Amino acid sequence: MRKITWIALLLSTALAGFSKGKDGRFTGEIMDKMCAQMNSHDNMMKSEKASNAKECTLKCVKDGGSFALYDPANKKVYSLEDSKQVRQYAGERVEVTGTYDSDADILHIKSISPAK
Repeated sequence: MRKITWIALLLSTALAGFSKGKDGRFTGEIMDKMCAQMNSHDNMMKSEKASNAKECTLKCVKDGGSFALYDPANKKVYSLEDSKQVRQYAGERVEVTGTYDSDADILHIKSISPAK
């Protein structure tokens, strides 16, 4: 019985480590999630009659989409938790400092600034 309790304790400790987020810096473009998943604004800009990436992103979010950070180097889309904080950077390349929670698939933003 003690052996089972010890194994359960070790397993729960190990699993708790997996649910923790990854702290770091994430660079990419602030897009709406749909365009980010397509790796481009091209299709949506035609259908939404948007003239640039910012306009496309804001129209898609207004129509019910959500903001995301698209990292073209890794072709990774990060859902973002704070739409108020990122709205001003729509369509722009940024650097986000934060924590990525892979279980919830969301990037918690600590700070955001234009990428260099």
